[in-house]
Amino acid sequence: MNNNFITAIFLNLFVFVFTCHTGVAQTMPAIIPEPVSLVHGKGVFVIDKQTSLIIAKGNAELISLSNRLKEWINMQTGLTLPVKNNTTGSERTIRLLLNPALKKTGNDEGYQLSITDQEVKLEASKAAGLFYGLQTIRQLLNLSVEQNSQQKQYSLQAMEIVDYPRLKWRGLMLDVSRHFFSKDFVKKYIDDMARYKFNVFHWHLTDDQGWRIEIKSLPRLTEVGAWRVPRTGQWWSYEVPQKDEKTTYGGYYTQEDIKEIIAYATERHITIVPEIDVPGHSLAAIASYPYLSATGYLYPVNPGSKFYDIDDNTLNPADERVYAFLEKVFTEVAALFPGDYIHIGGDECTKKFWQRSAVVQDFMKEKGIKTEHELQSYFIKRVEKILKKKEKRLIGWDEILEGGLAPEAIVMSWRGMEGGIESAKQGHQVILTPNNHTYLDLYQGDPLLEPDTYDMLRLKNTYQWNPIPPGVDSTLVLGGQGNLWTESVPSGGHAEYMTWPRSLALSEVFWSPVTKQNWTSFQKKITPHFNILDAAKINYSKAAFDVLATAKLDQQQQLLVDLGTDIDGLDIYYTLDNTNPDASGIRYNGTPIVIPGSIYQLRAQSFKGNTAMGKLLIAPREALEKRAKK
Repeated sequence: MNNNFITAIFLNLFVFVFTCHTGVAQTMPAIIPEPVSLVHGKGVFVIDKQTSLIIAKGNAELISLSNRLKEWINMQTGLTLPVKNNTTGSERTIRLLLNPALKKTGNDEGYQLSITDQEVKLEASKAAGLFYGLQTIRQLLNLSVEQNSQQKQYSLQAMEIVDYPRLKWRGLMLDVSRHFFSKDFVKKYIDDMARYKFNVFHWHLTDDQGWRIEIKSLPRLTEVGAWRVPRTGQWWSYEVPQKDEKTTYGGYYTQEDIKEIIAYATERHITIVPEIDVPGHSLAAIASYPYLSATGYLYPVNPGSKFYDIDDNTLNPADERVYAFLEKVFTEVAALFPGDYIHIGGDECTKKFWQRSAVVQDFMKEKGIKTEHELQSYFIKRVEKILKKKEKRLIGWDEILEGGLAPEAIVMSWRGMEGGIESAKQGHQVILTPNNHTYLDLYQGDPLLEPDTYDMLRLKNTYQWNPIPPGVDSTLVLGGQGNLWTESVPSGGHAEYMTWPRSLALSEVFWSPVTKQNWTSFQKKITPHFNILDAAKINYSKAAFDVLATAKLDQQQQLLVDLGTDIDGLDIYYTLDNTNPDASGIRYNGTPIVIPGSIYQLRAQSFKGNTAMGKLLIAPREALEKRAKK
């Protein structure tokens, strides 16, 4: 993207002016997520050597938070502000206050931020509120430093903010089973979440392709289940493991690693929810302990080759040894994770092998269980009892509704909103994470321009979504979550690319009031935040600026193509003569383009003025025809 254009956007968008004593507010600040209330004041607060941080004496929480802010200010400005307990003279101060009586912010995560020419005052009833207020200050500081990097004078525009989250559960999920991500990357991912006020990290630790958590009483889970044969290419097209092939790809987190990551997340007011996926998606566990399946066969850990309904990846619900196994697993998991919840999966459980097993069928008759869906419900209810003994609440994907819901289970609805709506009608708490709005492993732009995956979720569709369904008791909606499944995400850099900026959109959907969510305004905030992500060394996608081509056939079987971008206000230019488009060429006017039979390629690109904004799309006729026939 052209740097001059980015600079122009900064100059037009930022409210923060860094002309020391004469700054003037221009427009609304580019804060993500949008605060509940923001009122502009007069003047600016200058940050210089005469600025001090003021905190209450002896308060460990305030000391920790002030040190964090001190570090951020130093990183951005080079200034090392003194930390004091009281003001002296006429110095300008940044004051952090814990005020238990402050209830008008709505909840324990709310805060109030007041910026005048003499003082920045951040107060909240709990440390979590102060932490989120600091994230807002951090954004203001990042944006201000970017604009004032040459003058070396730093100030914040006067304003009053009252802010608190819309939803209690504001989560992101990272699947570390399909590909293993290092401890350091997981900590960085948590750091990035904290910047944008997420408070739940859902850690998908086990699946068919790897068991990633050390269970000391069951060592083969990591000795065997954490490793598989190496494969590169397209998921589900991999060659199956060969005889005597070395299992060199994988890894796992020791319990000490997990304790370290939990402590790291806790400092950032993020709760980690572990997921142990059962009774399906259990091939890594079964490879480690073959007695766990009704089949009893010796299977390898799956590397990403096709295996559904070929290999038995389901635990045997008729075998008491399975529940003894789960008792051991959840005893150690519950001891590690201090949060209230454990996710048990419950999704995509094939019933084929249960149907074939005489032992399972006899068990069903003995228990009066009529269908395999009821059998899965029996299993989930047994697991819920195990978790209740450990004072944990069970969360499962919406398939746990099938056959009857466990009494106190929380449903995470991924197959659209319907599972969440049905669960709430039954009086259960729900978390909404529908794949058509929150699945971060999907294409962000035209598949011809993006890394391979299987479906599409554009930035606009992520943002324009309400996680509280109409007609549902909103008190039963814990919140929402974005999910990054990693079948096609083999590296940390690509995990970030798939997460951002769609998670910027989700942060605003989860935090900000509906009345403050505005797609037009959000688009204007994206580009300034790209520079924040750059400074934080966070990889991200600019696919929202790229052209997406959709195709159809008219009644005469002529090929028609429509072009569009997520970001409004861009011009799209295209060619049919195999040359690259530019701003002097044919401008797309919104009318479908007729592609004559002699044309074998369309090229298109988005522009702002004369500056190219998105990547060049080269769409072969064959690809467009395939889209038209879907």
